[in-house]
Amino acid sequence: MNVIKTPLEGCLILEPRVFTDERGHFFESFNAKRFDEITGTSTQFLQDNHSQSKAKVLRGLHYQIEQAQGKLVRVVSGAVWDVAVDLRRSSPTFGQWTSVELSADNKRMFWVPAGFAHGFVVTGDHADFLYKTTNYYAPQHERTIAWDDATLAITWPINDPVVNAKDATGTSFVAAETYA
Repeated sequence: MNVIKTPLEGCLILEPRVFTDERGHFFESFNAKRFDEITGTSTQFLQDNHSQSKAKVLRGLHYQIEQAQGKLVRVVSGAVWDVAVDLRRSSPTFGQWTSVELSADNKRMFWVPAGFAHGFVVTGDHADFLYKTTNYYAPQHERTIAWDDATLAITWPINDPVVNAKDATGTSFVAAETYA
């Protein structure tokens, strides 16, 4: 597995070793021992999620202020532009973001540790997005930062994305609850 560090400490892009032949391909998408070696953690995933989205759908920027979730995300059909925002006040990269293209073609995975907001936008016709989380979904603790927040100034690759009501009315970054 190839590991690419991002500018945000803890966020990693993972490129699996893919074995391809005339029948198709095979790769190991998760190995707990190897994941812990790569991240320097002892991670236990508690929930797997699958979202399917149409072209130009933007989901995020989401996080849980309590029961924070680390997320290991990947795309198995289609493509997205995936974003993580550092919400750890003690971090030298607090308030900064990083992004990566995830697609069925490139088979990349993105590790977004707890303490980050997360979002993505579909860049093709559709996307099937899978993610493992380190904590259970807790709607009472879920928070949303505005995807188009001026302070964060994220340069999304899609103009006029499709968003739901929750994402359309997200909190500004300066008013958002953050982590110590």
